[in-house]
Amino acid sequence: MKIQARSTISRCPATGRGFTLIELLVAMAITTVIIAILVSITSLSLDTWNRSRSEIRAARQGKSMIDSMARDFESLVIRKGNNFQWLYANSNPSSDGPRGNASPNAVDLIFFSAATDRYDGQIGVTGTDLGGDVSTIGYRLTYKDPIDASATDDFKTFVLYRKIVDPKDTFDNLLGQTDLEASFTTLTGTGNNAVDNERNFICENVYQFTVTFHVDVTIPSGTSQTTVSVPVAVGKRSNQASELNITGSSFVTTPPFSGSSVVTGSQLQTGRVSSVEISLTVLTDFGLQQLRKRANLTGTAKNEFIAKNSYQYSKLIPISGS
Repeated sequence: MKIQARSTISRCPATGRGFTLIELLVAMAITTVIIAILVSITSLSLDTWNRSRSEIRAARQGKSMIDSMARDFESLVIRKGNNFQWLYANSNPSSDGPRGNASPNAVDLIFFSAATDRYDGQIGVTGTDLGGDVSTIGYRLTYKDPIDASATDDFKTFVLYRKIVDPKDTFDNLLGQTDLEASFTTLTGTGNNAVDNERNFICENVYQFTVTFHVDVTIPSGTSQTTVSVPVAVGKRSNQASELNITGSSFVTTPPFSGSSVVTGSQLQTGRVSSVEISLTVLTDFGLQQLRKRANLTGTAKNEFIAKNSYQYSKLIPISGS
């Protein structure tokens, strides 16, 4: 007898199913929220990074300028007992700027200093060091392209230049002059010798800078004398001097110093410079780009824009032997 085994295959009904429309919409909403959060975090991170980079770059620009001026003013040379001019400062902001947004203040400076980078820093090298230690220093802030003077406005910026005249030329042409500005201009002229030649570049994006001279004045006080410090800023405001000259016998401002509650104009002329304060505003790269798009900013709008897109730096430099 044969017994046949028969296998039985059972088929289960399908239990899987797809997503419903509501589930898809919920999933898409959650995904959208996550992406939006990621985009927001990324955008915030990029903004923070850009601000940090702008601040670091502005700080480098400001530090470069302040350090350069500090070294020169610390070695300032003024000799008393003569009528020769030893320092000239003039508020001379360029009338040019991006879309008419010119610098509100810039100071042309010419003075004597025992600069350590005279003769390109090769002090004592035979044939290069021609003797002497008193150099002439000139500073100028100009709106131009630091590489190509004929470039369009798209490449221009506020550039600070520093010109050094070595001791040999200083002794032959500039020391002992009663009009330091005229003599310096005649000597430097244009071309490779000009103050704003590209080789004299220090930093850029310096929107404005102001120099304040702190003058110690000795005045009578009863039966004795007392010394007071008078700040004299060079700038375009009504309470500032538009021009300042220091000779071996006087401290002269234009317009003449009208005096204060403790010091008269004639007393100020006999004073001695004890320190120099440098204050500057450095624009961010973004700020300069925006200035090129906004014509003739004025008043509150300009002040708010500059405050938002720039950094302020200052330093007080003690002066000895002036």
